[in-house]
Amino acid sequence: MPLGRKHLLILANATISMAGSVGATAGQSESQGFLEDGHLNLLARNMYWNHDGHAGSADKREWGQGFQLSYTSGYTEGLLGLGVDLSAYQVTKLDGTKKYSGRAGVLVPDGEGSADEASSAGAAVKLRVSETELRYGNNLRPYNPVFAPSDGRLMPSTAKGFWLTSSEWDGLMIEAGHMTAAKDFNSTNSSDDFFAAYAGKGTSTVDFFGGTYALTDAMNIGLYGADYKDIWKQYYTNLNLTHALSDTQSINFDFNLYKTNETGAALAGDIDTIAYSLAAAYSISGHTFKLTYQKVDGDTPFDYLGMGPGTYHDSIYLANSSMLVDFNGPNEHSWGAFYTLNMAPYGVPGLSFSARYIKGSGVDASHMSIDSPYAFYGDKSSEEHWERDLEAKYVVQSGNLKGLSVRLRQATHRIGNNASDYSSDQFRVIVEYPFNIF
Repeated sequence: MPLGRKHLLILANATISMAGSVGATAGQSESQGFLEDGHLNLLARNMYWNHDGHAGSADKREWGQGFQLSYTSGYTEGLLGLGVDLSAYQVTKLDGTKKYSGRAGVLVPDGEGSADEASSAGAAVKLRVSETELRYGNNLRPYNPVFAPSDGRLMPSTAKGFWLTSSEWDGLMIEAGHMTAAKDFNSTNSSDDFFAAYAGKGTSTVDFFGGTYALTDAMNIGLYGADYKDIWKQYYTNLNLTHALSDTQSINFDFNLYKTNETGAALAGDIDTIAYSLAAAYSISGHTFKLTYQKVDGDTPFDYLGMGPGTYHDSIYLANSSMLVDFNGPNEHSWGAFYTLNMAPYGVPGLSFSARYIKGSGVDASHMSIDSPYAFYGDKSSEEHWERDLEAKYVVQSGNLKGLSVRLRQATHRIGNNASDYSSDQFRVIVEYPFNIF
C-alpha cells in the first residue's frame, strides 16, 4: 500500500506515542531554544565540467559559481518543539557557450543555452518530540537507497512534502516520506514531477519508508521500500559487515539488493527486475583495495530516481554505479576493482586519491517489449563496455582556509560490441569553501 499523507501522519503519531512510552526524551529536553540553537551556513562551490561525447553524444562544457545559504533554527522549549529550516541557492555562469552549455546540469538552461544567473529559495517547518522529527516544506533533502536527491552540481535538488525521521532506540533509525513535487539541480522550479530516470516517465508522488539498524558495532542492516505512483514499487535491503584484523587492518563486506515491479498505470511498462551487488574490501593503514560484482536479472534495466527530464540522481546504491554509467542494463553483470589512498597516515592529512576500473558484459535486451520506454537498448545482446575513474582531493586542515577543498575527477568510458551507449571522457574540477556564519 502506498504511504500517503494520512498514513504518514498516523505513523508520526504512533512514533511519538512510543517515544513517550519508552521515556526517550533526551533530544527535545536538551533544546536551548529556537534562536539559541540556530545555525546559519554558507557553502561556496565552484565547478568546471567538460564532457567529450566522441561524436556519439553531445559535448558538454560548463563552468559556474554557486552559493548555498542555509539557516537551521533550533526548537522551541517544551515537550513539543517547533522550528524552521530556510534555504537560498544562487548560480552564476562563468563560462558556457551556447554550443556546449545547458546540458551538463551545472548551470540552469534558459532555452538557448544557460542563464547568466539563477536563484531559488525554500522553507520547511519542523516539529520534534524526543528523538522524532517531522518536517513539511519544499526544501527537503532525504538521502536513502530509494529516494536520494543529488547534490552533485552547484545547486542541490530538493523535494516538497512530509519527511519523518526517528532515532528513539540506540542503533535504530527509521524514516518515512510522502513527496509531492521536485526541484532539480538545474532548475529553479520547485513544482516539477519525479521521474523514472532511464524511462523518462514522470509521476507527481513518491512515498518511501525504511531504516537502518546496527545489529552489532560491526554489522548493520538496511531495509527500504518506495512507491513511485503509477511507475513502480521498489524494495531494497543491505547488509554491511566490518571486521577489524588489527589496529591498522580491517575487512569489509557490503551487499545491496533491489527488487522492482511495475505498479498502477505502469507508465514505464512491465518491470520485473532484481539488481544486486557484493563488495569486499581490505584496508591497511591508508590503503583500501576493493573488488565488486554486480548483476541485473530482468529484461529492463535497473532504473531509479530522476527529478527532471534527462537527469539522474543518487538512488542507486549498487557497487558499480560510476561517474558516467551505472552498469545496470538488462541482464548485465559487471566486475570492478577499486583502490583508495588516504595520505593522513603518511603525514599529509586531507589528501586522498582513488582509482577504479569496471567492466560490464552480457547486456541482453532481446526479450524487451518493442513498445517499452527502455527500447533504446534495441535488441542488443552480449553488449560489453568498461569505465575507468580517477580522483584526487585535498581538504585544508587548519588556518583561515580550513575546510576549503579541491577535487579533481576524470572518467573514461569505452564501448565494445553491440553497444547501446557511447564512448566518452569527462573531467570535473570542484572547489568548495564552507562558512559557518553562526
